[in-house]
Order: sequence, then C-alpha cells, then structure tokens
Amino acid sequence: MKSFTLYLCIFLLITKASYSQQTQKPPLYGKNWMAITGKPLAATAGAMIFQKGGNAVDAACAMLAATCTMWDVLSWGGETQALIYNPTTKKVIAINALGVAPTGATVDFFKSKGYDFPPEYGPLAAITPGTPGGLCYMLAKYGSLSLQEVLNPSIEMAAGYPIDAQTANSIERNKEKIKEWPYSKAVFLPHLGSKREAPAAGEIFRQPQLLATLNKLVEAEQQALKEGKNREEAIMAAYNRFYKGDIADEFVRGSAEQGGLITKADLANWTPIEEEPLHVNYRGVEVYKLQEWTQGPALLQSLNILENFDLKNLGYNSAQYIHTLYQTMNLAFADRDFYYGDPYFRPRPPISGLLDKNYAKKRAAMIPKDRNLMIALPGDPFPFQNESNPFKGLLKKRSLLLDSNSNEKIKDFVPKHDASNQALINSETAEDSLYRDRLWRGTTSVVAADKEGWLVAITPSGGWVPACIAGNTGIGMSQRLQSFVLDSIVNPYNVIQPGKRPRVTLTPSLALKNGKPFLAFAVQGGDTQDQNLLQFFLNIVEFGMTVQQATEAANINSNQLWLSLGGTQMKDRIPKSGSILLNSNTKEGIRNTLKQMGYNMTFGERTSGPINAIFVDQEHGTFWGGSSNHGEDYGIGW
Repeated sequence: MKSFTLYLCIFLLITKASYSQQTQKPPLYGKNWMAITGKPLAATAGAMIFQKGGNAVDAACAMLAATCTMWDVLSWGGETQALIYNPTTKKVIAINALGVAPTGATVDFFKSKGYDFPPEYGPLAAITPGTPGGLCYMLAKYGSLSLQEVLNPSIEMAAGYPIDAQTANSIERNKEKIKEWPYSKAVFLPHLGSKREAPAAGEIFRQPQLLATLNKLVEAEQQALKEGKNREEAIMAAYNRFYKGDIADEFVRGSAEQGGLITKADLANWTPIEEEPLHVNYRGVEVYKLQEWTQGPALLQSLNILENFDLKNLGYNSAQYIHTLYQTMNLAFADRDFYYGDPYFRPRPPISGLLDKNYAKKRAAMIPKDRNLMIALPGDPFPFQNESNPFKGLLKKRSLLLDSNSNEKIKDFVPKHDASNQALINSETAEDSLYRDRLWRGTTSVVAADKEGWLVAITPSGGWVPACIAGNTGIGMSQRLQSFVLDSIVNPYNVIQPGKRPRVTLTPSLALKNGKPFLAFAVQGGDTQDQNLLQFFLNIVEFGMTVQQATEAANINSNQLWLSLGGTQMKDRIPKSGSILLNSNTKEGIRNTLKQMGYNMTFGERTSGPINAIFVDQEHGTFWGGSSNHGEDYGIGW
C-alpha cells in the first residue's frame, strides 16, 4: 500500500509539473493597473499615463501612440482594431479603425499591372490611415485625459529617443527598398552614403516631420478648448485636422507625388466604427472577437469545433491533441479564406451560420482520428442560417484550383531524415524562409487593465518598415491593401473595391467569466495570430497554466491556409497542403506518430507569439500579466 501511495504521489507531481514549468520571464502582478505592449519604452508610456490618473483606455492609447512612433512593426498611417470592456455598462465594445481601399483601387487597375494580388509595399499598397482616428475616437469616448497628456510620451519620442536594435537593424536590412521613396529615405537613413546608413542601436533617432504632425493634433485640441469646446469635442477637433485639414492636404499630396491613390475625399469620408463584437461560450467562458472583417471569428469557430472533444484527456501537445487542433484550425481557416470580408458590403458574409454550434458539430465530424486531411475545404454554413449558398458553383471551381496546386506542392514539403533515421530535420530553404516571413509579418499588441474594471486589447498594425512615408507628415502609409483579393475564386467577399475594408489578420481578444473580466490577450504574427491565441486560451482554460506559462508554451502552426500577406502572384499565397510547424523540442515519439498520420513537418524554436495578456484574478481582485519570452514585448504593473 505504501509503494502504491508513493507511486501515486510521484505520478501526481510529474503531472502537476507539466503545468507548472518554470518560465523564462516572471509573471507580472498588480492590483491597480497593468500595461503591456510590444516595446519596453512604450509600456513605460502606458505606466506614465496610469500614474497621471488615466484609465486603461488612456494608457492603451498612449502605448498605441508610442509603438507607432517607434515603428514597432507599424506606424501612424496604419490601422487599429480594439476590444474594450466598459465596467459602467458591463459590456464589451468593438472599435473598427481599419482604413478602406482608396478611389481608383479596382480589380481592373491592379490586374492591368500584372498582379494576382495588390502589391505588398509602396504607395499602391496603402489603405486610408485608421490609427489616428481610432485613437482619437477611443480616447474621446472612453478615456479620461486630454489628447495632449496622452500624446506627450510619443511627442517626446518623436523629438528623439534611443532607437532599439531590432528596429535599427530592420531599417538597415531594408534600406534599398526605403531608398525608392524620398521622404522615407530622409527619415530612416540619417547616415546616407556611409557603410551603415540606418541609425545604430542606442543612437538618438529624430523624426521632426512626425513631431510637427503630432504637435498639430495637440494644437487643434488646445485651440478647441480655448473656444469653449468640451473634452470630447476638442479631441475630435484634432481628428478633423488630421482627416480634413492641413495634415490631410500634405498626406494626400505626398502620396500622389509617389504614385499613391488616396484622395482628400477618401480621408474625409472615412470614419471609425463602434460595433457589437462577436462571441461564443466555451465551457462557461464568453470569448469575444471582432467581426468578420478580421480573422477573429476563426478562433470562435475553432472553439465551437473543439467543444466536441475531450482535450484535457488528450493531453497538452500529445500527438492526438496536435492532430485534433491542426484539423480544427484548418477547417476554420478554410471558412475564413472563402467567407470572411467587409460586413458593410453586400452580400454580407454568413457569420451566423459559421458560428452556429450545429455547424461546428458537422465540421468536427469531418476530422479523422488517424490521418491528416491533406486539403481542408470551406463548408456550407448557409443552411444553418436558413439560406441557400449563392456561391456553390464557385466553391466547386475553387476545390479544383486547390487540388491542382496543392498536389504539386506536397512533394516540396515532405520532411527529410538524417542518415540514422533518428530525427526529423528542418531543411528550411530560402523559399520557406520567405514564406515564414509572410506568415508572421507585421503588427504589435497592446493590453491594459485597471482597478475600475476597464480592460482593453488592441492589435494595431500597418506602415511597417520598409514604409513609404507620405510627404512631410512623417507618417508611414499602410500596406494592408495587399490583404484584398482580385479574384472571387479565392474569396468572393474580399474582392477589392473603393471604400471597402480588406479582411485582415488583426485580432485582439477579450474573455469574460461569471459575467466579469477574465482575460485580455493579443499577439502579432499575421495568419498565425488566431492559431497562437487559440492555443494560449486552451493552455489556461483546459490545462491550468498561468498566464506567463501560457504565453511561453510551445504551439503549432498550420500552413494550410491562404496567406493574407506577401507576394503578388497566386503561387505566393496558395495553401501548403498537410504542412505543420512544430516546436524543435517536440519528442521523437510524437514526431513519428504524426509522420505515420501523413504530416509534412518542419521545426523551429519559435512557434508562438509574442503573446501579450492580462489575467484578471477574480478570487483575489488582482492582475496577472504575461508577455512572451521572445521579441521585445514588455509590461509594467502596479
């Protein structure tokens, strides 16, 4: 009996250890507030605003402004997507501050230039800027401080801050592309003609044109206050100066000079939209995402499908768990690739059918137990919202396209073995490396919380290096136009049209438990965002990990999806059938099992993140912060 008890204790300790692993970074703790984002200095900006008495929305806006000023894989000309829990109304609200395709951005225009997809860089890749408008709207409606107070850290940084190595080296790597645009060259390459033309790490990086633009926004606000306007009206006066005043004039002039399409009317007619978020209940937790103009509902679809499996019993990252997760994500992303798009254009995507629990059961039944489905196809959600599918014929044509392309690709991604046949080797080619860059490209994340109950998650992006700067504004234009398609066979809901929003990868997340704030989580990384966020969420809810453990835990990535970012030709975007990225630490037995099931495996040290998250400890009334152990993401709590 004693030996059995000893064995049981050892077993329980080993089992518990699998969920209590040491992390490379400590979790953050706080009882008053928490601020986490993609750069340490930007997190400090959030902390400064909290110390001024601002709420989580104020702090999130300050972090957003700082990350844009630091070119943390985005700039001021990009787009902002946010979810906010309002403790006054006890509701989650969604902010859609994504720009739109400009005048002249038509299918015929881009096809005449030989493109299958719009370009990934330069003025022709730009949608209208959304971040300035999104920031002003959130601050005016839900913040408490002035625009001047919130922008002060970023204004000081625009005047000059010590640039980090990651950004400085990115500028140097991309300098030949940057030299194509005169205003970008003037900002990014202060040592033109030297061996290193970009700033060095630690050098004071100055942006006088951006500084002038930010000061103009504050001037507009302060002038409105002098005229007797209230706080909200004054902030929106700054908004109007950006989209309808002299800033807009220079932005449009600078864009047109370099071949861009954005007009003054495009800027004036654009507005951010406050929306109802989408949500599903997963085992008692309400999970909220933005609408189907993002890829966010793919996570909700995945949760609906996974509810039909006993994931905890399968075990974290066991072969069967990986298989179930991979197949689920492929089915959800197949629907994303064909059905998601701007809901303000007709026909509207069939989102109620896609999120129906019975539709999820039907999709779950398609997952085989012992083999990898090499091609995942979109389903038909229309019967689940009592409608008929208007694109049945197109779906058949699309399946033929995938068959012909995917079968050609499969042989290129069969894993190679070493001489002793003991381990699978990741033999990444230059083509694979470029694919991975496109899969993970762009974005940062911002999460914030305060003791009053405000909880914020933002995934801003756009205008990353190498960015085309619009005239003397200092503002890098977005590159998000590339997420449109030019052929309805890829996605009939996401075909480019002036005034339309592209379907984006950007996808903040909030979760409520017992009707109260539970989690805010967001991540960068293109098409992998909702893959990584899904696994992060399951790590906490199913496997009991702490928020920091969950951000550092090894994930898987599927390549069986249409890339949302990248090259201009169809071959650059086609799904890679049966291809999976696994963490390099995956055990040999799991590798062998997956190989027998037909998986084409590649391996990498980086398979998730960088995820930023805040867990609200409802029992103790405190915050736990998690920030991934790779990248420069950082947080501060108090």
